[in-house]
Amino acid sequence: MTEDITIRRKRLIHRSRYTGMKETDLLLGGFANKYVAGFSSEQLDIYETLLQAGDPNIYVWAVGREEVPPEYQTGVMALLQEFSKFEHRVLR
Repeated sequence: MTEDITIRRKRLIHRSRYTGMKETDLLLGGFANKYVAGFSSEQLDIYETLLQAGDPNIYVWAVGREEVPPEYQTGVMALLQEFSKFEHRVLR
């Protein structure tokens, strides 16, 4: 049985808010609130795979402290990096 896309989006938004690392909670929570509702099934797959990479990795890639590995260089990651630039300016 496949998960309803509305439930999947809600689950991913919730998961993004409670990653275990405060900085990532704020970043991914805001990102998910803004974008996940409009993501296609394919983008949701990509985002869910990204979340499995682990909080510290996601954070350093999103804010540009480390290069993103090729397997995570996606349109969703580019969107997250752009979002993090805006969020970083707002949080200063």
